[in-house]
Amino acid sequence: MRLPGGDLEYAVLVKLWELGAASAREIHAQVGEPAALVYTTIAKVLDRLRDKGLVTRTRRGRAFRYRARVARGAVDHARARSVIGRLLGSRPHGALAALVEAVESIDPRLLDELEQAVAARRRSQRGA
Repeated sequence: MRLPGGDLEYAVLVKLWELGAASAREIHAQVGEPAALVYTTIAKVLDRLRDKGLVTRTRRGRAFRYRARVARGAVDHARARSVIGRLLGSRPHGALAALVEAVESIDPRLLDELEQAVAARRRSQRGA
């Protein structure tokens, strides 16, 4: 799956997941206008997302209605894997230790949640 190319493409996808389906004008009103972007910018983003296979469009009168073609969970999972892969690089041990420290500095309770998530993942892999 090709990923959204940045924050704006992702924001447009999020809005489509929230709305179910929308026109470029509706997306512009909710995503583009608050960011002081012109309508054509949002229209181009929708075209790029369509080219990547992330959204579909159907003609409704003179306008198109766009709909996300992929589930949010699938995109979020792929984005997370990509970011973590870039963050950790080819020698992940030092970066992983730094990541744990960063998580702890944000909220020490997150380490407990991370520990529980790791344990649950290990249990599910053993059962599979």
